[in-house]
Amino acid sequence: MLKLKKEVVEKIRRITNVVELHYYLQNAIELEHATIPVYLTGLFSLKQAQNVEAGNLVRSVVIEEMLHMSIACNVLNAIGGQPQINKPGFVPTFPGPLPMGVGEDRGLVATLAPLTKEQVKTVFMAIEEPANPIDIPVEKLMLAADPSYTTIGEFYQAIIDKIQQLGDGIFTGDPSRQLADTKWFPSNELWAVTDVESACSALQLIVDQGEGSSKSPVDEEGELAHYYRFAEIYYGKRLVRDAGSPVGWSFSGAPVPLNPDDVYNLKPNAKAEDYPAGSVARRYADQTNYTYSSLLNSLHHTFNGEPQQLDHAMGLMYELRLSVQKMVTIDLGNGVYAAPPFQYVATNV
Repeated sequence: MLKLKKEVVEKIRRITNVVELHYYLQNAIELEHATIPVYLTGLFSLKQAQNVEAGNLVRSVVIEEMLHMSIACNVLNAIGGQPQINKPGFVPTFPGPLPMGVGEDRGLVATLAPLTKEQVKTVFMAIEEPANPIDIPVEKLMLAADPSYTTIGEFYQAIIDKIQQLGDGIFTGDPSRQLADTKWFPSNELWAVTDVESACSALQLIVDQGEGSSKSPVDEEGELAHYYRFAEIYYGKRLVRDAGSPVGWSFSGAPVPLNPDDVYNLKPNAKAEDYPAGSVARRYADQTNYTYSSLLNSLHHTFNGEPQQLDHAMGLMYELRLSVQKMVTIDLGNGVYAAPPFQYVATNV
């Protein structure tokens, strides 16, 4: 798994009151969100009805990142905090680092780019890499350990430990602000956080779905962790149980094709201002930015006392998808196509 400075975890362990913990859960929300534009750009680069298996894998991870963001919001609300989703700076600048400097130990730069095996390996798999990847063989991306850095898993574990230490008394948040029992996420993955047990179980789910365990590439529900789903795209084969493998698994299942001819060569790290004023591409860039920002505003309301806003947010997600699917067909010349910018702009919503 990607690493962050060890001093962040050390600061969490020194926390003496719940208000200090709010800051780190807000950072967790921002981190979970930061991966979504990266993965969505790859997903939207796939031509319609092509590279279906690869697209389904990326889509499944995007949905779970949205779940993880929701879990972090639930925990912050439960301990009396207020998630900030539409504040300036919530959306990262691409290309650039992830929140909290995650990945800077290996020079990771989060980029908005089409879905290629290189992007999957150097960005997608790097973001989701477990602390101890199973040698399936999966090509290990980790560099020599730097003692001044620690893993995201340990970041979440420090929060879990602090919640357990502070006890049930910190759960003073309004229960009506909890997001649960929605049609968008299973009840065994998103539930109301009201005490130490429900909070710690929810945060552990984030870690398990992201990296699996050191002994298995699957989580408790039997689903492959994100890293191994992306590895299926990179290796072009499903990861399946294999009694003949030393670790019981191998990339020897059904093909997972990624045909480059069926991927739009999107303009990398696009900004709205990259497109000429008045052009069709600029119009779509402005439209997608507005819809994306409206979506974040709607999510902000969802997690700040209006959980019924989630349906509206999901409607905006659908609207965003339709807009981007049209945008990526705009040929800019030289084999490059228009790409969504994912910039936060002022809206009326």
